[in-house]
Amino acid sequence: MKRQREHAIGTLIREYLRSEGLETPLNEYRLLSSWGKIAGKIVERNTGKLFIKNEVLYAEIKSPSLRMDLMLTRTDLMNRLNAEVGFHVIRDIVLF
Repeated sequence: MKRQREHAIGTLIREYLRSEGLETPLNEYRLLSSWGKIAGKIVERNTGKLFIKNEVLYAEIKSPSLRMDLMLTRTDLMNRLNAEVGFHVIRDIVLF
């Protein structure tokens, strides 16, 4: 039997996830999972609710002073989170 087309397994998995509408939720999950690694352990301990809606990351920060510090660096934080996932997942961060 002769092979018609050869593809890398990673390419086939990506195509399958995309066709089934699972690529975006998977990338969002990966981004949320990397919050502690990118933002830091102190931020992770002071984070309440964390979710993504319409390409916006919403993060409940329990410490007002920490929230202010993150407000000043949220563009950098957003870029690092997207880079960690390898895709443009979020376009803004709302801290509340």
